[in-house]
Amino acid sequence: MLHAAKTASQKRQALRAGLASGQLQRFVGAFTPLSTSLVEGRGFEGVYVSGAVVSAELGLPDIGLTTLTEVAQRAAQVARTTDLPVLVDADTGFGEPMNVARTVQVLEDAGVAGLHLEDQVNPKRCGHLDGKQVVGREVAAQRIAAAVRARRDPDLLVMARSDARAVEGLDAAVDRLKAYVDAGADAVFPEAMLSLADYERVIAAVEVPVLANITEFGKAPLFTHAQLAEVGVRIALHPVSLLRTAMGAVERALDALATTGTLEGEVPSMLTRARLYELVDYAGYSDFDADVFTFEVPDGEKGVQA
Repeated sequence: MLHAAKTASQKRQALRAGLASGQLQRFVGAFTPLSTSLVEGRGFEGVYVSGAVVSAELGLPDIGLTTLTEVAQRAAQVARTTDLPVLVDADTGFGEPMNVARTVQVLEDAGVAGLHLEDQVNPKRCGHLDGKQVVGREVAAQRIAAAVRARRDPDLLVMARSDARAVEGLDAAVDRLKAYVDAGADAVFPEAMLSLADYERVIAAVEVPVLANITEFGKAPLFTHAQLAEVGVRIALHPVSLLRTAMGAVERALDALATTGTLEGEVPSMLTRARLYELVDYAGYSDFDADVFTFEVPDGEKGVQA
């Protein structure tokens, strides 16, 4: 009720413990704070705040137009609603090393368990778009070093992402990730890998957990969790899946409404009123202080679906 039961510190420790366990940690992108309840309820290990999703929700393309304030606000909203660790996409850190330092502390205050910083030029673009550019390896390593130095909680996970695979090739991407680990990165995110062998190459080169970005309609195949775990990947990330699923359903419903003038045929596939009340915990709020404000939580699925 109101806020997550676990503190930010506890969630950071849970993330590190999960990674240390050797088991695959499955992180699902939350396109809205409400969706964290569904992710948590299905037994996933973590929640993700995607820069692409934050941009899309604002009606913007993922080309570096969002600000630290916008990303931090959504990260705080998501972290508030779940006991799961939250990993956030911090893009390039929104500037040079001092900007990176501020980004880390602002996101730390937002309650996230970890963040990742990438080696693209600033402003950046979606990792699965053509025409990406990366900064020099030393410049990117400075970003990571600044992030590590700026964090106040040593349990905050600092992850280094490299987009060099599509720009300079796999060998260069591996060399970059090794340099980022040397700069203090706790984990690495090799973007747009094309095969399981690519991941195996990265895993063999670094001694920190490796993340696999499993995004639909991207350059990489949609590997299964079993396949990723077998080669040693430690985080399977599904960044935009829920947004795509939800917006697809919205489009279908709007088509039906425009065509038939009613959504009666769509009602069976909708989230019911009772289930929505369960997700936002109406009952918990009612029990907390019935003297302040009272209401009844519907019993079952009777009544109008509004």
